[in-house]
Parts: sequence; C-alpha cells; structure tokens
Amino acid sequence: MYSKLILLLGSTFTALVYGQSASSTTTATVPAGTAIPGDYSGQYRPQIHFSPPQGFMNDPNGMFLDDNGTYHLYYQYNPTDTIAGNQHWGHATSRDLYTWTNQPIALSPSNSTSFIFSGSAVLDPNNTSGLFLNQTNGILAYYTLSGPTQQTQNLAYSLDNGYTFTKYAHNPLIAIGSPQYRDPKVLWYAPGNHWVMVVSYAQEFTIEILTSPNGLTWSFASNFSHHGLLGTQYECPNLVEMPMQGSDETMWLLYISINPGAPLGGSIGQYFPGRFNGTHFSPVDHAARIADWGKDNYASQFFSNIPGNQNQVSIAWASNWHYANYVPTGPAEGWASAMSLPRVNYLRNATRTGYTLVSLPYRLEGLRGGEAVASSDDLGSNGTLFADLEGGSGAFMVDVNVTGLNVSGLSNTASVNFTIMASGSGEVIGGGIFLGGDATMWIDRGGIQGWNNIYNADKFSTAYVLEDAFDFQVVVDRSIIEVFGLEGEKSATLVYYPEALLDTVVVRTSGLNEGASVTANVYSLEGTWPSGQLQPNSTVNGTALDRRNLLESQLWGV
Repeated sequence: MYSKLILLLGSTFTALVYGQSASSTTTATVPAGTAIPGDYSGQYRPQIHFSPPQGFMNDPNGMFLDDNGTYHLYYQYNPTDTIAGNQHWGHATSRDLYTWTNQPIALSPSNSTSFIFSGSAVLDPNNTSGLFLNQTNGILAYYTLSGPTQQTQNLAYSLDNGYTFTKYAHNPLIAIGSPQYRDPKVLWYAPGNHWVMVVSYAQEFTIEILTSPNGLTWSFASNFSHHGLLGTQYECPNLVEMPMQGSDETMWLLYISINPGAPLGGSIGQYFPGRFNGTHFSPVDHAARIADWGKDNYASQFFSNIPGNQNQVSIAWASNWHYANYVPTGPAEGWASAMSLPRVNYLRNATRTGYTLVSLPYRLEGLRGGEAVASSDDLGSNGTLFADLEGGSGAFMVDVNVTGLNVSGLSNTASVNFTIMASGSGEVIGGGIFLGGDATMWIDRGGIQGWNNIYNADKFSTAYVLEDAFDFQVVVDRSIIEVFGLEGEKSATLVYYPEALLDTVVVRTSGLNEGASVTANVYSLEGTWPSGQLQPNSTVNGTALDRRNLLESQLWGV
C-alpha cells in the first residue's frame, strides 16, 4: 500500500503520494453485487496480463487457490477514478491465471473516511476460527482498515469460496494506534499448529510476526527489522515456504516491498531467504536481493493453498509509485495499471551469488498460437532473425537459447540482442545480453515516444555470471514487457505506452565464437479477453518487406 496525507474537503479528497498530488472523488456510485464491465480492445490494453475493467488498480491482495481449482485475485482498487484513492478490494477469478473473469467488488469501506488497504486471504479447512459450520472451504480475509488517525488489522470471512464477505463483528483484530501499520499476510504453520501473521510497521522498517490459534486473537512473537534496502518504509510483507531446486528440502522466504527509495527510484521488491521456526525468521545472510531489475514490479504476492509438492506462484503490480497516477491509459481508455504475468517461483543455489529467487512465466506455452511466427535453429555468430507480427493480438514471446560459448574466446563486442519496433511509428524497445567485458543483460524503453515522465527512466541493466550457455525470454503485451534470463534468475518488468502497436521483432547475434549455437523463436500469443481485438490502426501500412526495410534502415542505416 502507499503512504499518504488525506485532506477531506467535502466529497473530494486529495492524496499526496510522495510529493505527487492527485484528486479523487469518492461520491461516485460504486456498483455492489455486480461485476464492473470493461472494454479490453484499447491500444494499451494488455491481452494476457490482468488489468482492471475500469478505474485504478495497485497491489495484488488475498490471492488463493480454492478447492475447486479456481484462482482468486483480489487487488487494491479505486472504482471511481483512474488515480490512487478510495481503496476497495477488487476481485477476479481464473482457472489458468490468464483467462480472467471480473467479479463484483469483494470488500468496500463502510464510510468515506476509511479505506480497505492491502492484506491476504486463507482457507480455514479445520474451522479454527469457529466461523464456518459444516464446511471445510471457509475463507478468512485479513486487511488493513486505514482511517483518519490509525491503521488497524481487520477480518472478513466468506462462506461461498471468496465471492462475498461478511466483516467480522469484533473488528478490529489488532489496533495499536499507529497511522503506519499495515498489509497483514497470514499463513498456517503446520508444525506449530497455529496461524502466523507478518505485518509492517512501515516507517519503523520493522516486520512484526504474530501467532494465533484461531485466526482471531493474536500474540506478538518477534520482529524483523532494518535488513536490506530501507528506502523510507517497508510495505506488503510476504512469508512463504519455498521449494529448493534439485532438493527435497525447502527454505523460507521473507519478501518486503519498499517505497520510495528504490535504487532506480520509487518502489521495488526485495527478498530474504532464511529459516523460520513458527515465531522467528532468520535470514541466511545479510545480502539485499532485488526481486526484479526493471522498474515496474511491486508488492508481489504468493498464492495461498498451492499444493505442498508444487512450486509457488506469484503475481506483482506492474507499475511504480513514481508515475502510477500519471500514465496515459487513464485519460485515454479509463483504466490504470496491470498485473505482472503469473510467475512460477522457487529457490536456486546459483553460482557465486547463492540462494536466488527464480521467476518464470507460468505455463505460458498454452497461449502460443500454433507454430512460431519466425524461428532459427542456429543464428550463428553473426545472424539475424526477423518476425512480422502484424495482425496478431499484440502479445508475443521471443525465446532465445545460446550454447557452446567459449568465454575466453569471445570478442569484446559479442552480444545477442533483440529489437522490437512499432512499424506504424518507428518506436523501438531494445535489449539483450552483452557478453564482452562485464556480462550484462540490458533493456532500453527510451525509443517509445507515446509517454514521457521525469521519473520513468529509460535504460536498465543487471550483471550475471557468464558461463558456456544462457537463455532469455521476452514477453511483450501491448504496453508491458517482461524479460526472463538465465532460466529465471534475472527478471525485469517494464511498462511503456507507444503511439502505435509494437509488431516487429529482430533478434541479432554478433561476435560469438565458432561453435556457439543460437536458437531463436518468436511466437504470437493468443489474447484471453473476449473484447480484446484491436481496432485497425490506420498508421500501420505497407507489406512485411516494407516494414523490414524500414526497421533495418533505422537500426543499421542500410
């Protein structure tokens, strides 16, 4: 959630979000009991990422997998404006994490001076709370109620698998008088036969750990404070038991979001692998590990009730508080913000860097529209692959694998790069891996002309340990790009807002050693929103050959 100063002036409040002022009217009618409709055909609308039907969305909340195999995503939601404020819990459901159904708003504030901030949801199959008679699928939803003077931890419960909720009669569960105390994450700790809550003392840089036998009465257990990057506050903590790659053992992971104060500005997520005994968390070391090297990945949450023999699954908010209130989708299309792709997560003991959170797209191959649009079994040391994606959904994937590298035999300029272009406007996003010198993965959104903000930053990079093979995947979806490198060890999320649809891809190798092999495939991805067919863009003209010639002339001056 975000820190703010709220000035109540009649029916309108002004939220000052880290020096950025934004106004939101709270008197607009909020539909109750019916899903808000959405138009998913806009130029900016992601087709495989979740975005709200209308209004403003930020943190994912309360994510769980129900006993019927349906994923529930709740989220911070302002249904009355396209900027932050008037926070409710929006709700959507999916069977595959890509095909979403918008549901009615799940939780609404009871008055105009309090708001429903972030939290979590869990199943209570053993009815430890005593709220669910003769059922094993009761849902407990924990949330922060943010009022004029304090933030308190509250409970709502659901008898119908998370579609409707009743607020607990004895709320608040926890009230300490603090105006910066929020974002409860609750889980069941089986070895101790009790519930665990992690909640943030935001501006004290402290994650409090509490325990409860019934999910209703909570006792202090310990604090975790002043670790990693501090920024100006801790938010949206997560505590999750994580599988270890290549081992039957597990390790716990504490995930903390900070905002503002990220190295790239604004908001960011960091994580700590460690041990948890039911009351105390101990990190394995003192390193600050960044979850995503782009600028638009925040408040990541892990689904609860994922079977114990499976990898964890997460979703993050794909934006940044530096500019979330100022993106062009609100004025142009009536919605603001998207979620990241759903990601499969586990820990890997990586070369040199140690325990690393792996993030990979969740079963994305199911969205491929048949054969690759373009492919090469071996691009060689100096090769080019061109893909024309005009007429597709606007969502596509680039998959590159390199083997047989001779690290000592590479030229200083060796690289494997991708360029993604909008043929209708000439806008470009570039990226790839530079193999010479300091091995660097990079991405540059500076060639996008449809959106500019003093805080948006253009160029991003991360270092990695160069070995004899590497891979990366690039997923593009109209106004969001995600890059996954080194089998998920390096992931980056960035939003962009072009004047025309990105529809052309070039993958290019340069300066690789003899014996190196590069396979590259470009796949069109099928959109999952029924109304997502993009309206014809009159600025996209010419044949595929015309567009290829245009791209090559812009890239290489030929």
